[in-house]
Parts: sequence; structure tokens; C-alpha cells
Amino acid sequence: MTNQEEQLNALSDIRKMMDRSSRFISLSGLSGVFAGLVALVGAYLAYKELNSYVNGTYGFGVDAELDVEFNLVKIGISVLLIALAGGLVCTYRQSRKKKLPIWDKTAKTLLINLAIPLATGGVFIIALLFNHANSYGLIAPSCLIFYGLALINASKYTYTDIRFLGICEVVSGIIALFNIGYGLYFWAFGFGILHIFYGLIMYFKYERAK
Repeated sequence: MTNQEEQLNALSDIRKMMDRSSRFISLSGLSGVFAGLVALVGAYLAYKELNSYVNGTYGFGVDAELDVEFNLVKIGISVLLIALAGGLVCTYRQSRKKKLPIWDKTAKTLLINLAIPLATGGVFIIALLFNHANSYGLIAPSCLIFYGLALINASKYTYTDIRFLGICEVVSGIIALFNIGYGLYFWAFGFGILHIFYGLIMYFKYERAK
């Protein structure tokens, strides 16, 4: 091995060390696939609930609205918790495979940058519902937009692919704003199809190839 090759190898090692110290690279593409599948199941269950409400299964009036809202909230929370649990398991396996800590300074920074836009979006949606009773059609677009902004904000601390996923989520949310009434379909596309697509890309790009 020549001196030039040794220097190139040394530079490559230094670059890898710097990348590990500044980016959370234990994020698993399979966690995105899992989250996407769970989101599609949740969208299907929500669709059934809305159909039941329209068909009068819950009856009519305020009580019927409260019942379907409660069930939709349960579905949403269940989807979130299951997706998070699956993501943690996949990421934990990936961190062990790469022999990296799952919880370090980079992971904390990533979560903080992810949480700020998400929390802001959550407060915005709650305020929207509190002040405007007929604003349900804006929930799905708002979720997509703020989630996309959160991914873009956190992408500098992990794989750059997350940034492109965030941009796609924002664009989907903006389009959904002009197609009120189809929010559930956009929700399924953004949180379901896009997650699966980008999860597979990340898996074959960063995990399968290793």
C-alpha cells in the first residue's frame, strides 16, 4: 500500500468518525417501513369509522360526533404509539449492529429539533379545533406540513434523505390544503406510502449494502 493510499484511508476513517459524532446514523430504514404500514392500517380504520358515522351507525347529533371523534383519537394515538415502539426496536437493533450508542448527544439534539416543530404543530391543531368547530378538514394538511417541517429541521443531524422526505410531506400537506375533503387520502399517502418508500430507500442504501 502506497503512502497516498494510506493517507486516503486515514482521511476516510477521520470522515467516518466525524460523521458518527455529528449525525445520528443508527436510524433504521425498516422503522420507516413499519411506521408506514401502521399508518395505512390506521387510515383504513379511520375510513371505516367515518363511513359508519355517515351511515348513521352512531346515530345523529352531538353524541354521535363525540363518539366518532373519540374513536378517531384512539386510532390516532394507537398508531402513534405502535409506530414509535416499532421504530425504537428497529433503531435499537441498528445501533447494536453498528456498535453505536442509541442515546447520546446527537440523538438528543435530533429529538429536540424534531420535537419543536411537532409540538408547535400540535398546539396549532388544538387551537384550530378549539376556535373553529368546522376546521376538521385542515387537520390532515396541518399534520403533514408540521411533520414535514420537523423532518427538515432535524435532517441535518441524521441522513440527508430525511430532508427530502420532509419536503415531500410539506408539499403533500400544501396540496391537501386545496383539496379539503380528501385529507384522509393525503394522510395515508404522506404517513403511509412516503414512509414505506423512503424507508426502503434508506434500508437498501445504508443497511442492506453493508
